[in-house]
Order: sequence, then structure tokens, then C-alpha cells
Amino acid sequence: MDGNEQKNARELSWVDAEWLDSLDEELEMEIDDQMMSPELARELAFISDMKHKSTVERQVYFHELLRLQAELVKMQDWIQHTGYKLVVLFEGRDAAGKGGVIKRITQRLNPRAARVVALPAPTEREKTQWYFQRYVPHLPAAGEMVLFDRSWYNRSGVERVMGFANPDQVEEFFNDVPEFERMLARSGIKLVKYWFSITDQEQQLRFLMRIHDPLKQWKLSPMDLQSRIRWEAYTKAKEETFARTNIPEAPWFIVEGNDKKAARLNCISHLLSQVPYEEIPHDPIKLPDRVFNPDYERMTLPEELYVPKIY
Repeated sequence: MDGNEQKNARELSWVDAEWLDSLDEELEMEIDDQMMSPELARELAFISDMKHKSTVERQVYFHELLRLQAELVKMQDWIQHTGYKLVVLFEGRDAAGKGGVIKRITQRLNPRAARVVALPAPTEREKTQWYFQRYVPHLPAAGEMVLFDRSWYNRSGVERVMGFANPDQVEEFFNDVPEFERMLARSGIKLVKYWFSITDQEQQLRFLMRIHDPLKQWKLSPMDLQSRIRWEAYTKAKEETFARTNIPEAPWFIVEGNDKKAARLNCISHLLSQVPYEEIPHDPIKLPDRVFNPDYERMTLPEELYVPKIY
């Protein structure tokens, strides 16, 4: 192998290493999603035996995910170039996989122009405001995309079912929200609304995994536990929400979430189809040569400034 061949081999190895690093990021998420202790596996055996396998083969999943994420980067580039404004709402059953999809959408995007909004419970002051007021400041400016992990539909969902909003407030919401969303559309905001749906059995499994996994217990709130008790009440609330807020300017799209891998790919693919993006041509980027100062001597820094090399 001559000098050029050796150089090309080294470059290929470096590129391969970078590509594998990208895969490792996704693998870390997958391990977090699927990690299960032997004790938990035994406890969940009664339901794990009935759990379906993903319809998407692992190799296909990673190939398609990286391809779709590359398209998301192109979409964001187009959004920034054209000044497009995009809002995506993620609603649905607790533990239905919304967070996993949001992670995969934002994983390789520029966080300055693609942000996630997950608001906490309203403060006492916010409870006295116009209902939509605390959401409005988070809407995008030109060239931005905003993903709401739960949104103003809390009013017709958890607030209604849990009694945090009275019937008059819920009715007022249903009367106002179609016009609010039409106002967003008229202002130039593209609004895409996803509802993640899973079966009763699948939700039970995911909740049990969260209960017994210390790394996931933070995902389980008192409201999540109540959603098991009030499954049918949430179903009725969902059905009325669809009936009264599925408008042409902002229709609902249901993502079947039992198969996490398929749900992620299907949702991302659908989102890409909702934005009329195209690849934006850019001038080639050339890395400038470093300027060397022959008189510069690098300072020796004290050892205590460095993070200990444990690994």
C-alpha cells in the first residue's frame, strides 16, 4: 500500500468512526428505552410473554432513522432559509412514546432554531390568565420550529378528566380553540397535531417498567397513575376533542404507538411530508488555514484545572 492508499484508509477509518458515533448516540437511547433488570423481567413475565415484537428489523430501523434525520436537517435548513414557522403538537396517552419521537426528531437539529416546549403545571398567576396566554410566548418566529410536548390540549384532556377545569371552562376551550388555531394559520404558522395511541395492555407494561426502573421513575407522575384508573374517561375526552377540534387548517393525525420503532419512523416520515421543503444550495465550505505565530508559546496550565482521567 503506497502513501496515498494509506492516507485514504486512515481517512475512511475516521469517517467510519464518526458514523459509528452517530449510531452510538441512537444505541444509547435504545438501551435506555429497553434496559430491564432480571428481577423486573421476572415480575413482568406475565405480560412480556404477550408483548409483540417490532415489525421493523433493527438494521432497517437504524438505516431509515438516519435517512429521515438527514431529511429533517434539510427541512430545518429550508425553514431557516425561507422564514417558515412550524409548530408540532404531541398529545396522546401517557407512555405512548411521544418523548421518544421528539428525541429522535431533535437529535441532529440545531437547537437554536428547533426547540421543545414542555410546560409545567400552571402557577397561581397563570391560572388567572387567558388560557392560551402562557403558550403564545413559545410560538416560533420566522425560521423556527417548536415542538410542544403536551400543549393547550391539556384543557380537554388531563385538566378535564382530573377536575382541574370545570365544564364551563372546557366548553369555552372547545369554542375558542378552533379560532385560535385558525389565527395561527392566518399568521403564517404551520400547525401539525399528533395524537399517540397505545393499547391498555401496552400502557400497563410501560408503566410497570417505569415503576421498577430507577432510571425511569422520574417519568411516572401522579397524573400518569391516575390515567390508568381513568382510562375510559380519557378515551371519552379524546373522542370529543377529535370531534370538535379536527379542523381543515389543523387536522389531527393519529400515530399508533405500540411498536415504538415503527411509530418513530412513521411520525417523522409524515412530518416531513407536511412541510414543502427542498434542499437549499450552499456555497462549498472550505476550512481556512490556521494562522501560526512563531513567537507564541503555549502556557502550561495547572493540573487542578483538568478533569481527572478516570476512564
